[in-house]
Parts: sequence; C-alpha cells; structure tokens
Amino acid sequence: MIRSPNRIFAISRKEFLHIIHDPRSLLIIFVMPIAQLVMFGYALNMEIQNIDLAVIDYSKTEYSRRLVQEFEGNNFFRPYYYEGKYSEIEQLFLKREARVILIIEKDFDKNYQLTGSVAVQILIDAADPNAGTMMKYYCNFVINNFNERYGGKVLLPFNVQPRIWYNPDLKSSYFFVPGLVALILVMISALLTSITITREKEMGTMEQILVSPVKPREIIIGKVLPYILMAFLDGFLILLIGVVLFNVPFEGSYLLLIFLSTLYITTALSLGLMISTIVSTQQVAMMVALASTLLPTVMLSGFIFPIKSMPVILQYISYVVPAKYYLIIIRGIMLKGNTLAQLATQMLFLLLMTAILLRNALVRFKTNLEK
Repeated sequence: MIRSPNRIFAISRKEFLHIIHDPRSLLIIFVMPIAQLVMFGYALNMEIQNIDLAVIDYSKTEYSRRLVQEFEGNNFFRPYYYEGKYSEIEQLFLKREARVILIIEKDFDKNYQLTGSVAVQILIDAADPNAGTMMKYYCNFVINNFNERYGGKVLLPFNVQPRIWYNPDLKSSYFFVPGLVALILVMISALLTSITITREKEMGTMEQILVSPVKPREIIIGKVLPYILMAFLDGFLILLIGVVLFNVPFEGSYLLLIFLSTLYITTALSLGLMISTIVSTQQVAMMVALASTLLPTVMLSGFIFPIKSMPVILQYISYVVPAKYYLIIIRGIMLKGNTLAQLATQMLFLLLMTAILLRNALVRFKTNLEK
C-alpha cells in the first residue's frame, strides 16, 4: 500500500514536471513578474521633479541670487525669472507656465544681513492637493538647506518643520516596490493554481485521478507544494531586484519576512485552488483569478490609496483582501524593522483566511469527485 507522503510527492512531482515543460507557465512565473516590477517600479512614481518655478526677484542682490541658486541645485525645481507684472502672476498658473512662484521682497538682502531673518512669499498651485503638499515640503527643504548653508533664517508665510522617519527623502520606490511584491505574488500564485484542477478537467486526466487511491486532501497538498516553491523563488527574485535596482532599504529580519511571505503565498495559492474548484475551464479560471487579485490589491489594500481615506463600506470590504495584511508586513519589516510581535495581528488574519480558503477548496473538490 502506497503511503500518503509518497502519493503527495508523486502528485507534486507530476505538477512540477508540467511546470518546467510548459513555456507558458515559466513565462508567467519568471518573465511576467520581472517585467511588472520594472514597469510599475518606474511608472508608479509619486515624486515630483522639474517643477516650473517662477521667480519674482525685487531685490536682485547677492543673497537673493544665492537663494535662487539653491532652488536650481536640485532635481525638484526648474526656476526661471519672471519679468511680467505682479498683477498678472495668476496667469502663470492658468497657462501652466509655473506650478510654484517665489517672490523675494526688495529689502531681502538688507534685512538678511542686519537681522539674520527675512520672509519670502511662495505661491503653490494646489489644484492637485497631493502634489501641492509635496511641493510645499520641497520648498521647506530647499529653504532649510539655504539657512544651514549661510547661517541666516529665511521665513516662509507658514512655518513647517517636519521630521520624516523611515523614508526621509520621500522616495516613492520605498513605498511602491514592497507593494509590488505583494501584488505580483498574489497574482502569480492565484493565477497558477487556479488552472491546476481546471487543466485536469480540460485534458481529461481527471478520470485517472478519480480511479486512483489518492485522497482529495493529498491532491490539494500535492498540487500546492510546487507552486509554493515557485512563488517563493519569485518573491526572492522580485525582492532582490527591488533592493538592487531601486535601492529599497531592508531594516528587519530576513527570516521573519521569509516565514510571513510563505504564509501569504499559501493564502494566495489557496485562493487559486478555491477558484479552480468553482470554474470548469482554464480561461475562465485565469479571468476570475485576475479579477479577484489585481483590482482588490491595487484599489483596496492600501497599495496606492490609504484605506482610512476610503468610504466606510470599502474599508470593511478591505478586510477580505489578503494583500492588505501583507503590505503592512513587508513594508513594516523592510522599512521599519518590525518584529513578529508587532505583526501578530496581520499574521493571524492570513492564517484564518488560509484555513477558510483551503477548507472550502477541499470540501468543493470532494463534492466534485462524488458527482
């Protein structure tokens, strides 16, 4: 009599051989994640560069020119002098010729040398509120650099002195690359496993499984194991590219991330198995897998949009999105150095979702076998 571990190993071996001999599966596993990471990693960029900055310099002195040079000396701003009338400066915003206007008063140089402090006026086009907030921060950043360089104090109409932790340069890649790992892992894992059972149905090999002494749970486990390995290799490859290519820091424990990533991958694979027991064709399985992973992960997980800013009903729906918990895990470990105790809630939610999805997949698969 063949023991259960041997039967599981045989099914896993069969599934693994199918994967390595199927160019489409290899394409999905290795090529698509790298392409997605590179494309999204560069395209999803919340940093604002080359901001058109109109300078109205009524002082035209040494210190006012130094201040303008400070704005020129970074990638944030692209300053130019505006010689038009003050009453027409709104046209700069309306014609999109400037997004920020810097106004330097006539007595700038004199007051700066006598008192060491002087005010400047900065007008910001905040039609896009997020961009307006970023431009305000950039202006404060440049002014602070100027003050440190020359020992004086240039004051803005508002006095904001933020202290940024974990991502002081506000680089978008630090935020988006870990999110892309979560997105790609759930998509690839669910997509691959969603077609496992349906492929057996379409190829007519399900009948061979039905007459074999293999139990439903052994089939489920045997089919999941190769994809756990493949998804884990995928995750390692994506993370390595993210750290090397986008210089994302890694402050936490590698072992903790491996453990919790394996749990997240198992959750995603369980979702794919659940889908494969519901639909009957590979094409439908792939469509359902993409619909149930891509949109919820992008829109409802906190990948791009803060969950707290969403309507209450969407906040409740986000509780069933696995990526919501993994995003907290991977960003917490990579950027903050979170420990297991600090991520216990997210781990428990993923464990619960995995148990529910695996049980439902097993029950449905048993039902299908008995029909």
